[in-house]
Amino acid sequence: MPELQEPEDDLDNTRMSILEHLEDLRRALIWSFGGWGVATIAGIFLWRPVLEFLIQRGKQGGLTHLQLLQVQGGFTLAIKLSLYIGFILAFPIVAWRTWWFVSPGLRRSEKRFIIPLTVATVVFFLLGVAFALFTLPLFIRILFGISVPGVEFNPTADEYLGFVTILILAFGLVFELPIVLYVLGMLRIISTRWLYRNRFYWYIGMAVLASVITPGADPITPLLLFIPLVVFWEGTALVLRLSGR
Repeated sequence: MPELQEPEDDLDNTRMSILEHLEDLRRALIWSFGGWGVATIAGIFLWRPVLEFLIQRGKQGGLTHLQLLQVQGGFTLAIKLSLYIGFILAFPIVAWRTWWFVSPGLRRSEKRFIIPLTVATVVFFLLGVAFALFTLPLFIRILFGISVPGVEFNPTADEYLGFVTILILAFGLVFELPIVLYVLGMLRIISTRWLYRNRFYWYIGMAVLASVITPGADPITPLLLFIPLVVFWEGTALVLRLSGR
């Protein structure tokens, strides 16, 4: 009896050696860090208006002023902010090269999703960044509201930038949850039935994740991240269910 073979259209016969995988990884890293470096140069020209915008958002939450405690504080702040701006600007390149690196492990029928997944990865990351900036005044207002009475809080510019950076990266990366779930479903690593059967544990895990990565010790700030996580989880599970996964 002749052997059953997978359809040619759904099977990529290309086999890559370890050295070829390492070469692909090297190229992906060069593209990613190179793109970040070029974008950082653009960030040098953008850091002042970006800092003014962040300060303005902070003032809407009750922030009065920032201070520098070191002579070189302004220079260090400019470099850090330029690097952060560069990473956000270069994220489309990072996402593209990441999906390009994993594409050899996908079937031909799955590789057609590379471009849509790259676009979706960038869009959800930017949505997370935008959501973090939108809720920044609320975060600051809540954190200021639980401060010690009679104690004046005058944060340094570096501390404030670090707080905003953690907030932006946390939301940007966590907003990738729909992409991760969809890819796992597409590869049939998980199924809709499995997701719904373990919904309770997913909710507990998302609550813990929101509590860990959000700054502050109050119960409100994690809730601001937990709610969109639940919406994304339910939406992705529904999409997988409608697609028969």
